[in-house]
Amino acid sequence: MGSSSRILIIGGTGYIGRHISKSSLSLGHPTFLLVREATTSNPEKAKLLESFKASGAIILNGSLEDQASLVEAIKKVDVVISAVKGPQLMDQLNIIKAIKEVGTIKRFLPSEFGNDVDKTHAVEPAKTMFASKAKIRRAIEAEGIPYTYVASNCFAGFFLPSLGQPGLTAPPRDKIVIAGDGNAKAVFVKEEDIGTFTIKAVDDPRTLNKILYLRLPANTYSVNELVALWEKKIGKTLEKTYITEEEVLKKIAESSFPVTILLSTGHSIFVKGDQTNFEIGPDGVEASELYPEVKYTTVEEYLSQYI
Repeated sequence: MGSSSRILIIGGTGYIGRHISKSSLSLGHPTFLLVREATTSNPEKAKLLESFKASGAIILNGSLEDQASLVEAIKKVDVVISAVKGPQLMDQLNIIKAIKEVGTIKRFLPSEFGNDVDKTHAVEPAKTMFASKAKIRRAIEAEGIPYTYVASNCFAGFFLPSLGQPGLTAPPRDKIVIAGDGNAKAVFVKEEDIGTFTIKAVDDPRTLNKILYLRLPANTYSVNELVALWEKKIGKTLEKTYITEEEVLKKIAESSFPVTILLSTGHSIFVKGDQTNFEIGPDGVEASELYPEVKYTTVEEYLSQYI
């Protein structure tokens, strides 16, 4: 496997995109970032872009709404990775159109980086978000574009610092509220590791037209197991309150956006168990099996920083 594919990253300064950009550069790929004008006027993102440029990234001005800029950017590369956020998911149809027009792209990785969207039991509004990602999959397949879908499961940075408790910046030391019975298993992956596994996959023939699952054995826990691990680390038992699925659904119905997205996604993951309630089939491969050399951060290591 070579590591020389030229990569275009769209959304490369976003929450997960920045880690993909860093990994692309550190793993030696010629890295191009498509950047909107608004991004360069954001001080934090402008600083990030400067650091990427210092590491060798090539910044291209353009946007998903500017088809000519998309086509010109795609002409320069072999692989396209999209890390755009929810509101822009369906705008990826423009990327598909541009890839089809250029005709030389070896691989497209659309914005996924969560659950396998073809295997969910989500309620609204997460249901619509997952359906948008599934529509992008079907459009890619209909056009015959080579792809890899990255099902990276939970961002560790979203859940582990608070163990899912709203408003906390460190895991609780007294009490915890758990959705459902707490037995559904989920997978928690540090964002830097998602970036590494994603870039490892771009030139790998084993991931061509497959779903890359980050179902890391050392990071697969139910919430009950996670709480038990934390209790062991702090030497204290937490007071646990369990909320029934019915109560979770009622809370989703009574909440407003963006809380509803968080709650309905949480329901899919932690009540329905949508990250682990199926076997990986012939259309999928597991990242830690393909890349045993990647020393990913374990959940146990991650939680130790909060002791």
